[in-house]
Amino acid sequence: MPRLLFEKTGSAVWISHLDLMRLFQRAFQRAGLPLTHTQGFNPRPSVSIALPLSVGVESACELLDFALDGESVPCEEIRERLNRALTAGVRVLSVYENGGKIRNLALLKCKIVLEYDRGIPDGAVEKIPELFAGDSLIVEKKGKSGITQQDIRPMIRRIALRETDGQTLTLSALICCQNPTLNPMQITAAIERYLPGCAPDFAKYRRLEIYDREENIFR
Repeated sequence: MPRLLFEKTGSAVWISHLDLMRLFQRAFQRAGLPLTHTQGFNPRPSVSIALPLSVGVESACELLDFALDGESVPCEEIRERLNRALTAGVRVLSVYENGGKIRNLALLKCKIVLEYDRGIPDGAVEKIPELFAGDSLIVEKKGKSGITQQDIRPMIRRIALRETDGQTLTLSALICCQNPTLNPMQITAAIERYLPGCAPDFAKYRRLEIYDREENIFR
């Protein structure tokens, strides 16, 4: 099954996962690239996104698998035709065959920008890295079965913090994204819970790259 790598930026970050799926289905249709459909009582277009993206999060490394019905179309032509049909902020970066098995996707490199309206709190540059240096870090996770306690520290392989300017800190992290999965928003939640004086007024999130367990770029 062919695969495409795409980015989601700008105002497009407010498109939900389900709406993004519908957006791509319509884009394939407008581009004259008919999709195959699943079998069964309720057939659906053959498109799937590897890691659902939270609303409000930017990404430069999203993967979508698809299957075309009919004659084969060159990968570069698929990319060009889809980009003419997609909305602003969603752009196909590449299309290719023989992608890796999704079950081998394991790690995500992300960036979190912490913004402080009144300036960076005293000691935040030292306190935040210290928080993530321990062996355990429990946060609440909301799921279908309710609120549970989750230790996010084992799911953080690396984390670093730097001061961008007097009102902004940038946190870079390499985290688990599958089996188990850590949402970058939980990193901010940990700061809010254990360091309320260092909690940002606003946080922005961006996925930068995805890897297998050996930290090879995953495609």
